[in-house]
Amino acid sequence: MQLKTQLFIDGKWVNGSGKLPVTDPSNESVIAQVETASDELCLAAIDAADRAFKTWSKTPPRVRAEILRKAFEIMVAEADHLAKIISMENGKVLSDAKGEILYAAEFFRWFSEEAVRISGDFRTAPSGDKRILVTHQPIGVSLLITPWNFPAAMATRKIGPALAAGCTVILKPAGETPLTALAIVDILDRAGVPAGVVNLILPTPTGPAIAKILKDPRVLNLSFTGSTEVGKVLLKEAADRVIRCSMELGGNAPFLVLSDANIDDAVSGAMLAKMRNGGAACTAANRFYVAKEVAEEFTSKLTKAMSGLKMAAGLSDGAQLGASVSIKERNKIAELVDASLSAGAKAETGAKIPEGAGAFYPATVLKVKKDNPILQQEVFGPVAPIVVIESDEEAIELANATEYGLIAYVYSGETGRAIRTAEALQAGMVAINRGVISDPAAPFGGFKQSGLGREGGFDGIHEFLETKYIGVDLK
Repeated sequence: MQLKTQLFIDGKWVNGSGKLPVTDPSNESVIAQVETASDELCLAAIDAADRAFKTWSKTPPRVRAEILRKAFEIMVAEADHLAKIISMENGKVLSDAKGEILYAAEFFRWFSEEAVRISGDFRTAPSGDKRILVTHQPIGVSLLITPWNFPAAMATRKIGPALAAGCTVILKPAGETPLTALAIVDILDRAGVPAGVVNLILPTPTGPAIAKILKDPRVLNLSFTGSTEVGKVLLKEAADRVIRCSMELGGNAPFLVLSDANIDDAVSGAMLAKMRNGGAACTAANRFYVAKEVAEEFTSKLTKAMSGLKMAAGLSDGAQLGASVSIKERNKIAELVDASLSAGAKAETGAKIPEGAGAFYPATVLKVKKDNPILQQEVFGPVAPIVVIESDEEAIELANATEYGLIAYVYSGETGRAIRTAEALQAGMVAINRGVISDPAAPFGGFKQSGLGREGGFDGIHEFLETKYIGVDLK
């Protein structure tokens, strides 16, 4: 399989200042050696993006749209190849990887359509003394930082609106999964993106290099997806120059099963909400609050479904649960489960690191009390802790008792009851009787410490636009 391993700066593939090994977490073998960026190469990327912005920002929206549409078409045509890259470097099973590629491609299609629909306003002021003209302009050079868990979708969800708006970008993918990002940049290059509009760097060490980039006066926008802890650090760095920031941060999603829920549907939804991407998703169901009337049935059926999953290397035939992205990440999951067991949790299935090589952790179901420490953590793995609740009010109170507020899930047989519950939950997104609701056409983002701004939907492109008001005297 041919893999891109160089950096991409000013329309050219270039060698870096060092190399970073990329490993297959299912067997810990080295897949490739990827070039890393020095401070000089990071500066070259900023130079290129700044030069390109002068022309790209004035490129007709239809031209920008057609390039993004072409990138969408190439991604769909090459989905199988791209899915294999994801599965190799990330560890997720091939079906999840293929699903991610198709989802990621949709951001290029959606924002190709949004590029030509950026609205403005022209109206008479209430006083009658002038016309109010409102327009939107691209903000400028944007730094995009993406995580390892969705290496394709998190890249396209940022690149798509940025390019549609007329911005130029510098993409910094996760060091664990750079090959997918490099493949996507190659697609954009083949789709006709002009030199300098998209640049990819992989600085090592990352923190000091990003701090320097954010201090450059030409960098005006930061879009980050990752942990809340890192997001806080970046916000502090961005504050010195008051850089515009959009942040999609951590989650601790509650999954509420009310007393009138269809349990078979709830279990099916739970398997999607919990096990998509092996649980390594900010949207993954992390805390299960189940009404006492249905708790035994739900727990039994979820345990049966979880224990029946085939755990194997992502590219293996029939694999349903792959490896974590690294041994380090796998061990984090194990430590959280061990602490939960020490605090009184009961394991219904899983809860033990398997023998053999690879960063594997089994699908795990725990019965826990409402004060168990695992409920305060984002597990980022295939672990489902279940708490029995006495009432809807208790479920809502427990669901909201977190600093996070990205997404929540509600299962109920009564639409009104479900919507009332959804409105009471402190989350930017709520799924009712569904295990997945992410959609390029819908705004994605959270409350509280789960982030700032929205990606996707009509809102996504405005994270890369400045609103300008012009007062016009027509006399």
